[in-house]
Amino acid sequence: MKVKGVLDSKTLNKLVEKGKIKTVIVAFTDHYGRLMGKRFDAAFFLESGEKDGTHACNYLLTTDMEMEPVEGYSMANWNQGYGDFHLVPDMKTLRKASWLSKTALVMCDVVDDKNHVLQPEAPRSILTNILDHCQELGFESFAASELEYYLFNQDYRSAHVQQYNDLDPTGYYLEDYHILQGARTEFFHGPARKHLTKSGIPVENSKGEWGLGQHELNIRYAETLEMADRHMIFKQCLKELADQMGISITFMAKFSEKGAGSSCHIHLSLWKDGKNAFVGDQKLGPIDCSDYFRWFLGGWIRYAPEVMPFYAPTINSYKRYVDASWAPTRLAWSYDNRTAGFRVVGSGQSLRIECRIPGADCNPYLAFAAAMASGLQGIKEKEEPPEIFTGDIYEARHLPHVPKTLKEALANFQQSEFARTAFGKDVVEHYAHFYQKEIDAYESSVTDWERMRYFERI
Repeated sequence: MKVKGVLDSKTLNKLVEKGKIKTVIVAFTDHYGRLMGKRFDAAFFLESGEKDGTHACNYLLTTDMEMEPVEGYSMANWNQGYGDFHLVPDMKTLRKASWLSKTALVMCDVVDDKNHVLQPEAPRSILTNILDHCQELGFESFAASELEYYLFNQDYRSAHVQQYNDLDPTGYYLEDYHILQGARTEFFHGPARKHLTKSGIPVENSKGEWGLGQHELNIRYAETLEMADRHMIFKQCLKELADQMGISITFMAKFSEKGAGSSCHIHLSLWKDGKNAFVGDQKLGPIDCSDYFRWFLGGWIRYAPEVMPFYAPTINSYKRYVDASWAPTRLAWSYDNRTAGFRVVGSGQSLRIECRIPGADCNPYLAFAAAMASGLQGIKEKEEPPEIFTGDIYEARHLPHVPKTLKEALANFQQSEFARTAFGKDVVEHYAHFYQKEIDAYESSVTDWERMRYFERI
């Protein structure tokens, strides 16, 4: 089924001839989940960019948040002169960027310019390689990600000048599912739903969430790589739309210790021969399921601690895991239970697993890759899940806790034989270095909290 807003070369050519598209954004995703790339004159993209792609400096997979090149990476460094890698447009992702004037956007694969293979450290490459393995095992996978975020009345520049202190949220009381409060942000969410739909990202709904000014906008599920692309463009659209409107939006996992965190609940299912492979006649608690379902769930739970940085990639991520806060704190599964890290939902062809561990700050390519690799390993090992848990998992102190800090999660990741087998030794070492540098930056910084606590009274 053709999705509205998705373009092909022929249609793009017509739109360019009519002057309706003048710019094509050629983009890929860095470690942090930021879109990087170039803006092409649309006519030149058709003449050259579509066929030949473009090049970008390979330092873009070695930078910190401030775009400074970080030493210690083997794939790119000063000694090698920071050369290029090749950005190859995936024309299946070409779509209008409806929120921008006369603009289209295409996602790229990052290709090693010397070996002409996918650059293994690039986030989209990691997910692509895992999905290729999924196909080798005879499966397709479908996914959805539910993103939460906070809206503020200040624009980004004003928020920056205020050092993100004393911001004014768009809501002034808790608004979870609240239609009246939701109406007050329709100036933003109405256009957001419209632009996403017109840009080839079908929308289901939007709603208020549990925090002051917190919301969720859900888009339709899709094949897993397509869903990761949709997730990235969704975030870019909402950030740029907020910027245009003079407000700001954050996808931090925990904006404030006083409010709920923002999650990225991941829904996954495997399909085989056009049918949901999770469906079966075996009983697992209240669920009718297949062996594939049991083993996938077992593997996903077992290996979650070893790939945790792909779900929770920042220092801030771990401040979300607070009991009774709607964020999961323990590794357990249940049926339709929001205290569970793994919440099984649906039945029959809609049967799927929802993982509530990732935060809104996750890189979707890495989070999906971690989930898929874990579940597929579970199938290969016939990993049985733990017993279903019923009741309040927050009170189940005997259950294993999710890693509590990025430092703890990184230690698990570095020591994991599973991660090295699933993603490759070079990828694990590359990302271990990346996460260690995040930890180093945090541990060397002096915070407002420290000044408030110690300046006078220590």
